[in-house]
Amino acid sequence: MYIEIDFNSDEALYLQLRNQIILGIALDQYHEGDALPSVRQLADDIGINMHTVNKAYSVLRQDGYVKVDRRRGAVIAVDVVKEEHMQQLKAKLRPMVMEAVCRDISRENLHAMIDEIYNDYGWLE
Repeated sequence: MYIEIDFNSDEALYLQLRNQIILGIALDQYHEGDALPSVRQLADDIGINMHTVNKAYSVLRQDGYVKVDRRRGAVIAVDVVKEEHMQQLKAKLRPMVMEAVCRDISRENLHAMIDEIYNDYGWLE
């Protein structure tokens, strides 16, 4: 598992780890049912505290990306009900769209930014 952590970033380490795992899922590097490394193993590999990894795994579980299996540990589980997830995402996007409106960023520019992000990872056809 390749995880890139920026120790100089202002973003919390557990959030960086969470986001890296979500990115791996989105890039099809991690699949439904794949077991994540143990908390201890990943902490050792990255060089961070076990509590930080545990917090990242907990947030991933709360967000519906991971489930905990007694035998296998943290396992990728992204089959959250799509409509529920879309509503959660919409709630997160709303303040960003409002910020764009306040900064006089057009709908077209906002759409172009989203398309650019999709293009960065090859998700647009």
